[in-house]
Amino acid sequence: MSNLTVRQLAEVVGIPVDRLLTQLEEAGLPKSGADDELADAEKMQLLSYLRQSHGKGQAVVAEPKKVTLKRRTVSELKQGGAPGQGAKVVSVEVRKQRTYVKRSELPESGDKLAEIEKAQQELEEKQRALEAEAQEAQRRREQEAAAAAAKKAEEAAAQSEAASKAEEVAPPVVETPPVEPVAPPPPAAAPPKVSQPAPAPAAPKEADPRKSEPARPGKKKPAEYGKSRVELRESESALLASKRAGLKKKKGRGSDAGLPEQRHGFERPTAPMVHEVNVPEAITVADLAQRMSVKGVEVVKALLKMGVMATINQTIDQDTAAIVVTEMGHVPKLQSEDDLEAEIFAGVEEADAEQLPRAPVVTIMGHVDHGKTSLLDYIRKSRVAAGEAGGITQHIGAYQVKTDHGAVTFLDTPGHAAFTAMRARGAKITDIVVLVVAADDGVMPQTKEAVEHARAAGVPLVVALNKMDKQGADPDRVKQELVALEVVPEEWGGDTQFVPVSAKTGSGVPDLIEAILIQSEVLELKAPVSVAAGGVVLESKLEKGRGPVADVLVQRGLLKKGDFVLCGKEFGRVRAMFDENGKPAKDAGPCVPVEILGLSGAPNAGDEFVVVADERKAREIATQREERSRASALAAQQAAKLGDVFERLEASAGSVDLNLIVKADVQGSLEALRGALSELSGAKVRVRVISGGVGGITESDANLALASNAIVIGFNVRADAGARKLIEEKGIDLHYYSVIYHAIDEIKKAITGLMAPEYKEQIVGIAEVREVFRHPKFGDIAGCLVLEGYVKRSLPIRVLRNNVVIFEGQLESLRRFKDDVNEVKSGMECGIGVKDYNNVKAGDQIEVFERIEVTPTQ
Repeated sequence: MSNLTVRQLAEVVGIPVDRLLTQLEEAGLPKSGADDELADAEKMQLLSYLRQSHGKGQAVVAEPKKVTLKRRTVSELKQGGAPGQGAKVVSVEVRKQRTYVKRSELPESGDKLAEIEKAQQELEEKQRALEAEAQEAQRRREQEAAAAAAKKAEEAAAQSEAASKAEEVAPPVVETPPVEPVAPPPPAAAPPKVSQPAPAPAAPKEADPRKSEPARPGKKKPAEYGKSRVELRESESALLASKRAGLKKKKGRGSDAGLPEQRHGFERPTAPMVHEVNVPEAITVADLAQRMSVKGVEVVKALLKMGVMATINQTIDQDTAAIVVTEMGHVPKLQSEDDLEAEIFAGVEEADAEQLPRAPVVTIMGHVDHGKTSLLDYIRKSRVAAGEAGGITQHIGAYQVKTDHGAVTFLDTPGHAAFTAMRARGAKITDIVVLVVAADDGVMPQTKEAVEHARAAGVPLVVALNKMDKQGADPDRVKQELVALEVVPEEWGGDTQFVPVSAKTGSGVPDLIEAILIQSEVLELKAPVSVAAGGVVLESKLEKGRGPVADVLVQRGLLKKGDFVLCGKEFGRVRAMFDENGKPAKDAGPCVPVEILGLSGAPNAGDEFVVVADERKAREIATQREERSRASALAAQQAAKLGDVFERLEASAGSVDLNLIVKADVQGSLEALRGALSELSGAKVRVRVISGGVGGITESDANLALASNAIVIGFNVRADAGARKLIEEKGIDLHYYSVIYHAIDEIKKAITGLMAPEYKEQIVGIAEVREVFRHPKFGDIAGCLVLEGYVKRSLPIRVLRNNVVIFEGQLESLRRFKDDVNEVKSGMECGIGVKDYNNVKAGDQIEVFERIEVTPTQ
């Protein structure tokens, strides 16, 4: 029954609401209004009051003890009739009835259940008493039968003894035919009572009746009659012992003759076994128990005594595990994470292994559409460029080209970003960088970045002036622009080779290969072959039907099909191996790129792989690497911090390099910053601006900062979405400035270790302008969508166009539809009026920030 209001109950009963309120108040249920609800208990209380007031006494509401439900269904059943007649329809009526009895009325509940249980107990007690009486009667009968049998046996023995004595002293018998001698029968013709089998006649009740078998006629000697069961067993044991002794004394049988001794091979140790247990930095309880050769429950009990609650599958730290091992009587041997890797890699790299010349690994870099892939396509005589989407390289490709002067391994990258990202992971795979520059286009932004990335990696450059066959090609202009980037050709007194080529006609390509080989000879590239194979992962992917596929470059040794490989956090056996043309390969030597299948997962680009012999240890190392990577995902790659420069200076005995990446809004500001920051270099700190550019901070800048351990400085520019994500994940130090001397002073204070409390700008929200409306009072109103954070009226703002600051000021107004608001959160639309600025356009971004005081810590 659901709750009703006073008004609803009055309508149901059919009385006015005022009268019902009066009755409720008299019944002790005061209600303030007609909309108050009445519970079921209050309704029953009102009903009891009304019954008493009408003289019916206390209302007794009898609850039903059982409920019967009836259901009736009618259906039709069609039956086929005679030919030519219609089907016969029969109505079928089904009636069902189900009765529900209250639980307290069931015989199994309440007092009835207790009575039933009591009766059952009495019945069981009676049954037990009857069984005891029957057993006692059976025992008495057995005792009486045993006593009678013993008595009969004694009488028979006495008669037998008397008969034997009578035969010894009997006088000779006179032969008188009519008279027969009255002599006792001889022992062989004993009475039937004696010849009948007697099953241990004197056996007591305590003897096991199943072990006392009755003696069969003719099996026992006459002298054995009358012996007790104990005597018989003793005689049988003596006979068995004599037989065993006789068998052992037989010639040629030795100690193995006779009945073999029933002994097992296990012998209990006289002293406890003490093991030396290797304890890593983290180990499960089950693994620790296995290393100590005990059950996991014993280790869990030992942990409980120490106050540590751990299950058998839980991981415990090294200190706790060492204490448990000591408490259980074993010797712990602490093992660090690197001990296992040092053990498994002990025989991988041999210092005295023979070093043989190897092919150079060349990376092709340059600006978009300057002919990188087309040049490589001409070199290796294939049509890779024709199969690429839009003529742009979509993945890292590695190819080995065999020329008349030797083999060269080329890496064709989508750009310098992948090259730097791999180098940031610690992979050093490139020996020479070929910078492709279009002679008719000149130096472009990505050309500058490629030069900076190659210089930061310390890799020599070979410049290929492509598209020399086109009209308008001006190699001298390209050389002058590259000289501005400190890339000076050899004919101008520098150390960089410049080779004019044409990827379309093929002119100059042999000269380019010769220049690469000359550069490789200068580097004296060698690699060991008689060691375990190893190298680096270029790229990996998951393919349907093939599983994890890894493109690897062998750097040492000889990789064979079937080798067990440890690759970063993955491991597995090389099930198949293919070359760059997709053909199966059995082995691969140094500087040979191959594609391998069989790993447990897809490794990261830049991970090193090595062939190992112990699969179990390789699995354990992969597991440790996975746990370490998961535990310290953000701390794996630590970028430099501006506030740590003074600490680095104190820790270093020599000088410290402070690498900077500067991005500015205009070229003039960039040059001014570059010059001012370079002048801060001293005897102990060298300030190096390794990269600079105009425009927003990109993901490529963040990758370069991560690889070069550099600090990123943005002057009136901001990082795009990809760069912001990478900066937050890797912890790259990023600083925004709008005044040049602020940046100079902060870096100078960082160098001298005198960084005082400062005000740092923190971006709290970004709104994108979707449409601009004209207002007669406020001017241009920007219809915006808040993308990140929130927009607050009291905070300062900046207007960004293409990630470049074009205005800094305050908000004039902030509205949601027609209402003035103080704050608008992410995902909501709003109207923003910028104070003293009416040049907002669709696509601009409004950045809301606040200045907070930060006290740097040393």
